[in-house]
Amino acid sequence: MKILIVHPGPDFSVSDVYEGYASAFAELGHQVRGFNLNDRLAFYTNLNVEGAQLEIDDAISLVNKGLEAKCYELMPDVIVVVSGFFVNQFTWDLWKRRPHRTVCLFTESPYEDDKQQTLVAQAAPDLTVINDPVNLDRYRQAGHRVHYVPHSYRPDVHRPDSTVDKRYDFGFVGTGYPSRQQFFDRVTWGGLDVALAGHWKGLPDGSPLRRFVVHDIEECFDNEDTVRLYQQSRVSANLYRAGQGFGHVEANEPHLAAGWAVGPREIELAATGTFFLREPRGEGDLLFPSLPTFTEPDEFGHVLRWALSHEDECAAAVAQARAAIADRTFVNHARRILALLNL
Repeated sequence: MKILIVHPGPDFSVSDVYEGYASAFAELGHQVRGFNLNDRLAFYTNLNVEGAQLEIDDAISLVNKGLEAKCYELMPDVIVVVSGFFVNQFTWDLWKRRPHRTVCLFTESPYEDDKQQTLVAQAAPDLTVINDPVNLDRYRQAGHRVHYVPHSYRPDVHRPDSTVDKRYDFGFVGTGYPSRQQFFDRVTWGGLDVALAGHWKGLPDGSPLRRFVVHDIEECFDNEDTVRLYQQSRVSANLYRAGQGFGHVEANEPHLAAGWAVGPREIELAATGTFFLREPRGEGDLLFPSLPTFTEPDEFGHVLRWALSHEDECAAAVAQARAAIADRTFVNHARRILALLNL
């Protein structure tokens, strides 16, 4: 079977979803062709025409023309679009008139479920996959064929490595949302080796957290480097968007801030054998009861220092966490997506 998979655009964590599924479909024996929407969008948005850069809408139109060409070079049986915010209406309408099966694979639930529901209504794919089921009924009540498929990991990438030295007492990878900045500002870090990475360019110039950022703050952190940092960290953590008690709503709408599913970093941390602290959440409480939770900075600091002095207990908890997510591979989830398409 021929499968075309379309890159989401951003080159950080969500790009790993694209890479993971592209690799998984190929491992299942299918002919897979990727569409590098990210590279093309970057090229067109930086293109000067008569001394002026292209408008973003014009750049997106040109990218979609390239997508159409790639599609009809391959004539895929299935088109998998990761995220989909840069695929325009003309392209979706064109696919509806052709014998393709289309999948929209969303990565931003619940925080952007409003935008994603609008896109589904316009695109009308054969199948929509979301990464948090908290708003699943809203999609289905609108008549869409939507299923929850959890976040995934790649066993060949996200794995423990005993040859890597533990350089950091604490390592965190993620976007430096205002709530996370304020939370970490209130943690007592004295005497600890701390590494922050991800997307932290929004940190104020005078922030004391800047000394912890381990890469060029103007750049994002590569997914492969993320794995290495986890392997180098004795303890990590997951903080969801809109941290509790900080007055921020880091979702498109206030009612979209609270999710049920664990995030991709939690699956990757468990797969790499990294002990981590977690904010309470429904699925996390089911998957990781052995991993400690926190709700405020002082508690976070106490639990972090406890973990650093109780390596045996942490090792046992990590083993349980790895076992809990062992089947959440991209290959297993790719197989499930094709089954939902009756393929």
